[in-house]
Amino acid sequence: MAVVDISSARPVTGDQEQLTQLALTLSRQLTRATLDGLVPAIGSSLEQIGSAIAAERCRLLEFSDAGAVVHVHVASGATIANLPHDAAAESWLIDRAGRGELVAIARPDELPGDAVATREHAQKAGGFAILVVPASAGGRVICALVIDAGSSPRRWQPALVERLQLLADILAGAVQRGRHERALRSNVTVIEQLNARLEADNVYLKEEIKTYHDFDDIVGESTSLRTALSRLSQVAPTNSTVLLTGPTGTGKELFARALHERSRRHARPLVRVNCAALPPTLVESELFGHEKGAFTGAVATRPGRFELADGGTIFLDEIGDLPLDIQVKFLRVLHEGEFERVGSSRTRTVDVRVIAATHHDLETAVTQNTFRADLYYRLSVYPIQLPSLLERREDIPRLVWFFINRHQRDLGRMISKVPQAVMDALQQHTWPGNVRELENVVERAMIASTGDTLQLDEPLRLGCGGASFIAPSENLDAVQRMHIETVLQRCGWKINGRGNAAERLGVHPNTLRFRMKKLGVASPAAKARLESARIQPSA
Repeated sequence: MAVVDISSARPVTGDQEQLTQLALTLSRQLTRATLDGLVPAIGSSLEQIGSAIAAERCRLLEFSDAGAVVHVHVASGATIANLPHDAAAESWLIDRAGRGELVAIARPDELPGDAVATREHAQKAGGFAILVVPASAGGRVICALVIDAGSSPRRWQPALVERLQLLADILAGAVQRGRHERALRSNVTVIEQLNARLEADNVYLKEEIKTYHDFDDIVGESTSLRTALSRLSQVAPTNSTVLLTGPTGTGKELFARALHERSRRHARPLVRVNCAALPPTLVESELFGHEKGAFTGAVATRPGRFELADGGTIFLDEIGDLPLDIQVKFLRVLHEGEFERVGSSRTRTVDVRVIAATHHDLETAVTQNTFRADLYYRLSVYPIQLPSLLERREDIPRLVWFFINRHQRDLGRMISKVPQAVMDALQQHTWPGNVRELENVVERAMIASTGDTLQLDEPLRLGCGGASFIAPSENLDAVQRMHIETVLQRCGWKINGRGNAAERLGVHPNTLRFRMKKLGVASPAAKARLESARIQPSA
C-alpha cells in the first residue's frame, strides 16, 4: 500500500531531525550490546522510537527464513499480553510484511478486504492507523517495525517513513548479528564438546596405563623371563617396531606397556587395539578413522586409533587376525606414516611407534598366504618371545602371592597362608591358559576361602605327580586332552560366551578349536554323528 497523505488528519508529532539523531544513538547502543543484552537493547530502542513519534504501541516482528513470525519484540515496559498481536487476526499484515511490502494505513476504510478482524476492531475503537516497515538482509525479510498510532487518524509523511525505514534497518542489523552470534556460539559449544571428548579419551588412556597396569606387574625371576625382560630393556628406549610372540595369557600387553613406559614416548598415550575383537567391516574405520557420512552409522567425524596415538605408541594385539586388505594399508603406515580416513581423500601423517603381538606362528601364516610376508618382516624388526608358564614354574609362588595381594581388597579377604600342598598343585599344573589362567584359579580360590588360608575351590585333577610334567610330549598331549575335555564337559561343550570353556581355559575360542582338532577332542554329539555315518549301510 502506498504512503497515505491525509490533509484532514493531524500530522505526526516528532521532529524529523530528532529521528535522525535517534538513529545514530540506537546504532551505537545496539552495536555495543552483548548477545545476552541484545533483546533488552531492542526493547529500549522500540521505547525510544515510540516516544519520539508519539506512537501508542511500537513492536518489532522477527521473521524466520520461511517467513513465519518467530519472535515479537516489544518496547521496554510493555508485554505481549497488553498488545493486540494475534497471528490469525493480523495474518494480512504478516503476509504483506513477510513479502517486504510497506503497509501504511491512515484510517479504517483503507484496510484491505482480508483484514476482517482488524476492521471489526477498528470499528469498535472508532478509528485505526498503523505503519509496518519491513527490513531485509541478504535478500530475505529479517523483521518488520510496526507502529500502532491508536484510534486517531495519522498522516504517514514520506520523510517520516524514510527515517523509520532507517531505524528498521538498524534493528534488522542487530537481529541478524544476534542470529550469527548465536550460531557461532552453538558451533563453538559443539567444538568444545568434541575437544572435551578427545581430552577425556586421552586422559582415560593415560590413567588406564598408570593405575592398573605397570611395569611392576611383570612378576618373576626365572631365567626365561629375565631373558625376555633383558631384550625389553634393550629395545625400549628406541623407536624400533617390536613383535611380541608367545602363547595366549603370557602377558603380552604387560610387556607392551612396559616398553612404552620405558620409551621416550612415555608422556604420550599408549593406544591398544585388539585386532581379533574388531568386526572385519569396522577394522579400517577403527584404525584410520572416518568422515561424517562415510557409511551408514557414521553420524560424526571420528579420528582413528593411529591419530589418537600420534606422538605415542600403538599396541596392536592379535596382529595375526588382521584382514589381508587392511594389512596393505597398515604396511603403508609403517613405511611412510601416511593414511586416509574412510570417506576422505586427504592424506594424514602420524608419528607412531608400533608394538605388535600375536600367539600365531606368523612364519607359517606367511607360507599359507594368510599374512603378508613384507608386513611380517617389517613387524619383526625386534621380536621378543614371551615364555609360557610351563617354562617358568619357579615363578608360580611369586605370582600366586601377587594375585592374592591384588584381589584381597576387592574380594574382602585376608589371605596370609598358602598350604604347601596347594602351592605344589599349582606348580605342577599344566596351565594351558598360562598366567591368565593362574590368576583366575587364584581368584576363584580366594572366593571359596573363608579364613586366612587359601583353599582351591576344586582339586586340580591334572598336574599332580611331580616329574610326570617333564615327560615326553605325547604324555603332555594326553594331559591337555583330558583337561580340555573336563572343562568342556562342565560347560556343556559350549566354547564361546562368558563363563564357557574358552574363557575358563583363558584362551581365544579359535585357539581352543585348533587345539581340540589337533588333540582329537570331540563332543559326544559329534562322535555320535561320526559313528552313525560309519555304520550307515550303503545304498
